[in-house]
Amino acid sequence: TSSISLRHLRRLTTTTTVATTTPPTTTTPSISISSAKSKLRTEHDPDKALQIYSSVSKHYSFPASSRYAQDITVKRLAKSRRFADIESLIESHKTDPKITEEPYLSSLIRSYGRAGMFDHALSTFHQMEQLGTPRTVISFNALLSACVLSKLFDKVPDLFKEIPEKNNVMPDKVSYGILVKSYCESVSPDKAIEILKDMEDGNVEVTAVTFTTIYYSLYKKGKIEDAERFWSEMVRKGCQLDVAAYNVRIMNAQDGELDRIRELIDEMGASGLKPDTISYNFLMASYCRRGMLEEAMKVYKGLEDNGLKPNACTFRTLIYYLCRNEEFDKGYKLYKESVRMHKILNFDTMKRLVEGLVKTKKIKLAKELSRTMKKKSSPGVLNLWKKLEVELGLSS
Repeated sequence: TSSISLRHLRRLTTTTTVATTTPPTTTTPSISISSAKSKLRTEHDPDKALQIYSSVSKHYSFPASSRYAQDITVKRLAKSRRFADIESLIESHKTDPKITEEPYLSSLIRSYGRAGMFDHALSTFHQMEQLGTPRTVISFNALLSACVLSKLFDKVPDLFKEIPEKNNVMPDKVSYGILVKSYCESVSPDKAIEILKDMEDGNVEVTAVTFTTIYYSLYKKGKIEDAERFWSEMVRKGCQLDVAAYNVRIMNAQDGELDRIRELIDEMGASGLKPDTISYNFLMASYCRRGMLEEAMKVYKGLEDNGLKPNACTFRTLIYYLCRNEEFDKGYKLYKESVRMHKILNFDTMKRLVEGLVKTKKIKLAKELSRTMKKKSSPGVLNLWKKLEVELGLSS
């Protein structure tokens, strides 16, 4: 079923040591960053991910163009608990002449956070003078982000107080947004709302992201009336709301009246905002839960008319409910469309579909689906597919 994800971003101490291991090298020719990103999205083997990353052309470098490639490589290594390789990889970037550029160094701090290695992120931050890198709010925000990415939410307020005092850094709207996120995750949205008063007193803009973080947290904790009161107050104060904020509202209207969801989508349009795929996914899911599959399919087919493309959640939701309704042929057609659009669907949904195909004697289609899914699966999911093939008599 549909879900919304709100973003943003661990701690210990002292100096960084370089691991004795070095990242695997490769003789693979240099490839473009777009090609590397495409390969990394579906590559779950950490060694192969490292190989792809190391083959990215030197022409493409941090922070903007290859940050995604570094982040996903680090995530693959972290999942396999290859922390020495992560350290070796990131530390190797510190010899690059670009290390004196703050955005470049900040990307290394964030990557350590993404691996849950906040002690290394903090050490890198403290190394900045030694590396000849200027320190401003950019690296401060990277450090706060690393702390949140490492899920050390209770450490953020201390850093927020200590770092600016010691380093003469002035927190900005992004810094406050990360602080708000940490309070929403660790204490309560009420404490985060208090921070908004500090922002107003300091004439710091409350961004739509910050607003949505609090609004989402209030809903998540079941404080529906508080959430709606907060919405009204922020609208009155002129806070610029965005599509993500409206999507939180729509998400929480899913179990109510269908008219309310349509109303909110219309309200977005009237506010000058364009509903996105997530907005329509919630509407589709609401139709599906009510057994109105034809209506849900109409919304799906209307995405293109609205200049939108389905995402993995779109396909997952529709295929799940089509299978529940035993409409396996329609489910298979949607699956083929998801493959064409390079959307990777989860095992449980595809298991329902392959079981349905076997049940309706579509053995050839079931085998083809299973073969394709095995190619795209991580090692753990690959084993699940192999086991399922044996259970369903699909293995050769």
